[in-house]
Amino acid sequence: MIRLRHKFIIQGFRIFDQIILVCVFILLVGFIQERGHFDFIREVLEKSYQAYEGLAMIGVLFGWFFIFNKLVHYDASRFTTLKSQAIEIAKAMTVTSLLLLLAGAMFYIQMVTPLVVSLFLLIATALLIGNRVVVRFFLGTLRRSGRNARHLLIIGDTDKAIDLAERIETRRELGYEIEGFLFDDGGSAGHLSQIEARWKVLGPVSNLRPLLKKGVIDEVLFCLPLRDNFPLACDVVGLCNDLGVVVRLVPDLKNVQMLSRTQVEVLEGDQVVTFFRENLLFQLFVKRLTDFFGSALLLILLSPLLLVTAVLVKFSSPGPVFFGQERIGMNKRRFRLLKFRSMVVDAENRKKELVHLNEMDGPTFKIRKDPRVTQIGSILRKLSIDELPQLINVFKGEMSLVGPRPPLLSEVDLYDWSDRRRLSIKPGITCLWQVSGRNQLTFEEWMVLDRKYIDNWSVWLDLKILLKTIPVVLTGKGAF
Repeated sequence: MIRLRHKFIIQGFRIFDQIILVCVFILLVGFIQERGHFDFIREVLEKSYQAYEGLAMIGVLFGWFFIFNKLVHYDASRFTTLKSQAIEIAKAMTVTSLLLLLAGAMFYIQMVTPLVVSLFLLIATALLIGNRVVVRFFLGTLRRSGRNARHLLIIGDTDKAIDLAERIETRRELGYEIEGFLFDDGGSAGHLSQIEARWKVLGPVSNLRPLLKKGVIDEVLFCLPLRDNFPLACDVVGLCNDLGVVVRLVPDLKNVQMLSRTQVEVLEGDQVVTFFRENLLFQLFVKRLTDFFGSALLLILLSPLLLVTAVLVKFSSPGPVFFGQERIGMNKRRFRLLKFRSMVVDAENRKKELVHLNEMDGPTFKIRKDPRVTQIGSILRKLSIDELPQLINVFKGEMSLVGPRPPLLSEVDLYDWSDRRRLSIKPGITCLWQVSGRNQLTFEEWMVLDRKYIDNWSVWLDLKILLKTIPVVLTGKGAF
């Protein structure tokens, strides 16, 4: 019954969110466009529509529902923070408002104006977040009084287990009652005495089955290292699953990243657990669309600059306009990266003579005043104009607008194992390294930023990096 109730609550939130969106839009149109009259509602309902108009209206409503279902996590987890909920709602409302604005422009809907959409974004976002605040306040008050409590059993006598228990107890609004601890055979006597001073020690993990039989246990928190206790974790999950008891694993950070990208698939009737399969397909689709149309638009808009630059490169020094170099892309696929030539023709042959002047640590090679750079090339590099032909690589799908910079094969051969992770995604024109100091950073700092980008990637992070790139390019910060 508890799970059924949670499902009703979750579905109720989904429906209530959509009702808020529709009501806010109707009220805004009525007060702003119709000056306080709401006769337009009857007119909209009675009007005869063309097939494409009807499909557009249905598409917008389903689009809102789809966006919220994808970007907002509707669950009954007590560990979900208000901040994470607010960020999800803000993202969903931004996309929802853009969809509304796009539909209004495509189908000439007079009631959809920039003012209406802007107010719709602000007011609906505030109401949706406010709704969460009220619900959390009500539930927090209820749980502090001892009602709606969840009985929690903790497995493990580690420092992490004790720390989690202390934090859970200080947050009474979560509504957890800690029933006690179970320890493994290799438990520390010091830890057990520390636990006994505040909570019950219920014996070894082998006592789990009788405790589940006789006691009231709603959730189990497994705090033992997964690497050494995987079979035990499977046994615990199996026992709790039989009785419908929620199990929460608390793995190390590396294991969290691994487990967050698992997927259960079916191969001819057999269950297969797949690791590292990409599960952000919708966001990846949006990223590719952005890359394709963004690069095409930029190539068109920047075509005068590209033409002028090509002429300057051609007549400022002997050699071709473009410099093509083999780089390593996603999953070590090789491709030919394009740049405006900023060096003399025999630059690669002269590289060995200048190795002792290299100003970068690690496998990268850069010189602040490289003698191979032409006069016009130094300007192009300072303003990053030499990188613009890579928009062609983005258009072709070899690169992305945002992603780790594509390395040379010689650099990849010198990478540490952890550095090779940057080859797991498509390389980009700009990245966190570009907007965080570029050549002013050490190689290790560069690699850390790339790993941070991979671990936290989202369409929103890409947008943030693109916006930060503009002032960096205009000021030439960190460029050699």
